[in-house]
Amino acid sequence: MPEESDLSRREAERAELDVVEKALQKSTRLARLAHYLGEKYFLGEIDQLHEYGIATEVFGRSKTAFDASEDAIARVEAHRLRKKLREYYEREGKDHLVHLSLPSGSYVPVFTHQSSVLPSSDPLDSPGSKSQPATALTPESASTPPAVHGSSAAWRTFLKRKGWLYALLAVVAVGAIFGFYSFSGSTKQSKATPAQPTGGGPSVSSNATGMPIRLIAGYTGQPQMDSSGAIWTADRYDYGGGTWTRSTHSIARTSDPLLFERWRTGDFFYNIPLPPGVYELHLYFVTMDNGSDDARTFSVSINNKLSLPAFDVNSDALGENIADERIFRDVSPDKDGYLRISFTGERGTPALNAIEILPGIPHKQLPIRLVMQPTSVTDHDGQTWHPDNYFMNGRLSTQREPIQGSPDPDLFAAERYGHFTYALPVDTRGRYTLVLHFAEFYFGPHASGQGGTGNRIFRVMCNGVMLLDNFDIYKEAGSLHALTKTFYHLKPTAQGKLNLTFEPIVNNATVSGIEVLDESN
Repeated sequence: MPEESDLSRREAERAELDVVEKALQKSTRLARLAHYLGEKYFLGEIDQLHEYGIATEVFGRSKTAFDASEDAIARVEAHRLRKKLREYYEREGKDHLVHLSLPSGSYVPVFTHQSSVLPSSDPLDSPGSKSQPATALTPESASTPPAVHGSSAAWRTFLKRKGWLYALLAVVAVGAIFGFYSFSGSTKQSKATPAQPTGGGPSVSSNATGMPIRLIAGYTGQPQMDSSGAIWTADRYDYGGGTWTRSTHSIARTSDPLLFERWRTGDFFYNIPLPPGVYELHLYFVTMDNGSDDARTFSVSINNKLSLPAFDVNSDALGENIADERIFRDVSPDKDGYLRISFTGERGTPALNAIEILPGIPHKQLPIRLVMQPTSVTDHDGQTWHPDNYFMNGRLSTQREPIQGSPDPDLFAAERYGHFTYALPVDTRGRYTLVLHFAEFYFGPHASGQGGTGNRIFRVMCNGVMLLDNFDIYKEAGSLHALTKTFYHLKPTAQGKLNLTFEPIVNNATVSGIEVLDESN
């Protein structure tokens, strides 16, 4: 049976956990996490305090599908709780006899027993305090979190019962607890992720967010998987604005409509914690179906630098209900470790659908590699080719005939054919190499057994410049044989696009793979 001193110490810790949970009552996620960590601690099950358990038992992640490398929910919420506890004990809870903390790199809570007794002056009895309403810690506070009152009342009740014994035990207990705190705090977390910073401007980001970051703006549900197998999470790091849900209109130029089903709208901004380095930022837009024909321009700034002035999604995408993507290379966090993206109305209301941040290459955009197939393909160099995207019109046809003349015949397992276009998003500052991959699947004795030269002729243009005219795949390579065409020094449009047009002359145009490579040094 535990000694009375142990029972008293544990009762004091439980009392403090109750106080903290009440203080976090407006943030149900943080309150649930604090309760879970505390209960595991009191049950002696601290070996179960790990990322998987927190994600699945506290935040409802799938026990079979959860992947900590893709979903940072446990690390994010633990960081938020850690920060809230620190703020609480710097202010309202500073005179408590027990302080609850969550050391960096650990999910094991620490109850530190202070050696000083509670001061006779109660915060509730201070001049003017009785007229102030009781408030709670909020999950997303402004620059100064609101005060938390009412906790000292619980302590007065506790001390009336146990105060005579507690004062003696506190001196003994603090040494042991401080030793445990030091040991736990020394643990390093290799993949720690900082939480959403407060709106008043964060000052630290030592625990960098897991990469890549993919956020669906205005979304609050479970993580979603796109056609490439990438995981997109609920909105976070956002401040201001509201949310809007899309109606049933279809969306052109995307294989992933899930990214365009919701918006964050109004004047808003993101403060995203990043470790030092170079990143590539992707912003996703589609016109809001609000029935208005008014001007819709707004501006986007990155780290206080205007990056998209007078931005009109309709103009950029060349129409309504067309997915639009803008790419910015060489993006880095500010000096304090946060990337700031702000959206400000001009003649219209800002609206954003998704944000993607990828580890970048200095002064170069990451390559674009697409196969005209519904799933990804990995080539012999280990490079990933993403499913067909950015297209409009044409049809997809899956071929299973073996293709000769390529170390990667799987790249030619399908084609897009007909009269179609692609709008490939690129950084406006670069010049690009375009590589097109073709094969003749239909005409020739090795394919359908009918036709040959002259049965398929088409042209390919990029931003209005002719790349291929009277192009005949069979004439150059025969049937079921890979054919590659490369074009250099292509300049993007002002909207950051390489607009490719595949126009039939005789029969249908076709393509099986597209590469875009940044030529910058």
